[in-house]
Amino acid sequence: MATSAYVFVYATPGRVEAVARAIARVRGVKSAHMCWGRPDVIAFVEAPSPRALGQLVLRRVQRVRGVEATDTRIVIG
Repeated sequence: MATSAYVFVYATPGRVEAVARAIARVRGVKSAHMCWGRPDVIAFVEAPSPRALGQLVLRRVQRVRGVEATDTRIVIG
């Protein structure tokens, strides 16, 4: 069973739109939307396991240029 999560992304000012577009192209990201206020972007992601989800966030999402921080909420149920 896949592990799903919402990833709250905090971006560098002026880079929010570019960050949202880049994150939306990451494999495993099902959607990425800019938000008014904080966080700047909310992404919905899926991975085969919790470990794979961690790698997706740490190695792919957090390395997008302009990402300052992330906060991940794993979906239960």
